[in-house]
Amino acid sequence: MKWPRFEALATMMPLPAGYRFAQINRADVVPLIAAIKDWHPDIAVGATSGYLREDFYLNRVCLDGHGDKDIWAARIMFNDELIGFWSTERELDSLALYGRLFVLAPAHRRTKVAVTAMTGTENLGRSMGAAFMYALITLKHPYAQQACERAGYRLLGMFPGYDREEVSPGVVKRVYQSVYAKLLVSEDEVHWPDPKNLTPRAAELYQLLFSQASANEV
Repeated sequence: MKWPRFEALATMMPLPAGYRFAQINRADVVPLIAAIKDWHPDIAVGATSGYLREDFYLNRVCLDGHGDKDIWAARIMFNDELIGFWSTERELDSLALYGRLFVLAPAHRRTKVAVTAMTGTENLGRSMGAAFMYALITLKHPYAQQACERAGYRLLGMFPGYDREEVSPGVVKRVYQSVYAKLLVSEDEVHWPDPKNLTPRAAELYQLLFSQASANEV
């Protein structure tokens, strides 16, 4: 799964009028960190806190147009103003994309940018040969959950205490996160589980989540 040229984002992930993606160069990292910290102070601790460290970008994120690392990212501009950040991570062995971090300045969160970016990420994934996409979404704000649901992602459940957040000044606790996913290949490429191999509880959850998708209904 190779990342395409950066210029291809405009075609695969068309944003609403006035918005555009911009490449991240090394010189952009420090001001980008300051903006993310301002838009999303909750990530000062936890799984996405790396996005507030310069070394994280230098070691793990594709910068300066080079696409040989597993995390691809872009700035989101409104005209010439930096108003957001998008990133995704490829998992080569499972042919999957993991939605790492997507954040917008508060004034732009009620726009269609989030939904169109998520839909565009599917186009990106398919162009690379990805078969599956997933994201872990905060339960602190509803807009990210709504964006996933409007983009057709399936809510699979919640991870209890997966991540950490500063829930009040100086108080860090483990928090719940919702798990959203979407299959990028046709359902006939999926081997559905045999009902006889499921415990009653697993069968109940499987029926709830996948009865409309699987021909092997439990």
